[in-house]
Amino acid sequence: MNAITKTEEKTAEATNDAWDRQDAETKTKRKTGRNALMLALPVALVAIGGYVWVTGGRYQETENAYLQQPKVSISAEASGRVVETHVTDNGAVKKGDVLFVIDPEPYRIALEQAEASLAAARLSVWQLRATYSQAVTKQKAAQNDVDYYQAELDRQNTLATKGIATKAALDETRRNLTAAQDTLASANEAVFGALAALGGDAGIATDDHPTVKAAQAAREKAAYSLKQTTVTAPADGVLAQASSFQAGQLVSAGTALFSLVENDRSWVEANFKETQLTHMKAGQVAEITFDTFPGQPIKATVESIGAGTGSEFTLIPAQNATGNWVKVSQRIPVRLTVEDAGMALRTGMSATVAVDTGKSRGLPDFFGTSTAKAAE
Repeated sequence: MNAITKTEEKTAEATNDAWDRQDAETKTKRKTGRNALMLALPVALVAIGGYVWVTGGRYQETENAYLQQPKVSISAEASGRVVETHVTDNGAVKKGDVLFVIDPEPYRIALEQAEASLAAARLSVWQLRATYSQAVTKQKAAQNDVDYYQAELDRQNTLATKGIATKAALDETRRNLTAAQDTLASANEAVFGALAALGGDAGIATDDHPTVKAAQAAREKAAYSLKQTTVTAPADGVLAQASSFQAGQLVSAGTALFSLVENDRSWVEANFKETQLTHMKAGQVAEITFDTFPGQPIKATVESIGAGTGSEFTLIPAQNATGNWVKVSQRIPVRLTVEDAGMALRTGMSATVAVDTGKSRGLPDFFGTSTAKAAE
């Protein structure tokens, strides 16, 4: 019995040792697998992150972007009281539509006065032409007198030489010649003055005379001012800030009254960080999503990149020559042309812009280049 018991005990011990070894091996395998799994997870995350970083950077995105549309300040070129208005706030208008009319009566009277001044100027030129003709006629008569008295003096001198003419007759003839010469000189001055009044050209057309031209210009200006009493829309668009504009209001020339937003042309002004512009250039395609229409991206094209950062064009540029200077990434405006997507776009809308630069970051090396540059 004792021998059998000892044998059984040895067998049980051997069995227990086998089970212990098997458990130890199982625990070792489990621990090894657990460690491998724990190591594989961060390695996979690093690999995925590295792949995303290397292949990323092609699409540069910003939410600092806003829709822009041309805005025209509507003002009157003539001063006066508004007698008629067709202006409604946020109302749509077409190019050439009448917006409002200023009282035209004072300008109509001014036009009539200008037309009367033009007629008077033409009459004055006709009078100047008649005066010139009279001066020329007097000049010819004075010249004839001079010629006559000169011949008479010559004759008297001949007779005096022969002892026939008296000295009194010779002196009388000489005096008459001198008077005729003085009259001729005065007639010449009159002709010169009349010719100068005609602009130096006796045959000048009436409407070519400077006085008539000035009167014509004044008449055209008066007609233009009368035309400007009717203010029309310069383009298609929507009126804005016109709620307080009413008939009976007194307006001054050049004063902005309300605005017209031209909604037929739109672009987006996107402010990218300077670090995002490395590979960005005009002509690249982009995708724009407006906050008003989420999930409806539209195509766009990079039109131009700003000449400088926004801070360079502020009224008071930042002064960085101080001891507490901190480097901050600046933003540069990029203008993108928006394709017509059939949306009701309004100026000032917020948008998200993603530009396809066609350039990924690539894998950097230790020689100052990258795989992206090497691929070029």
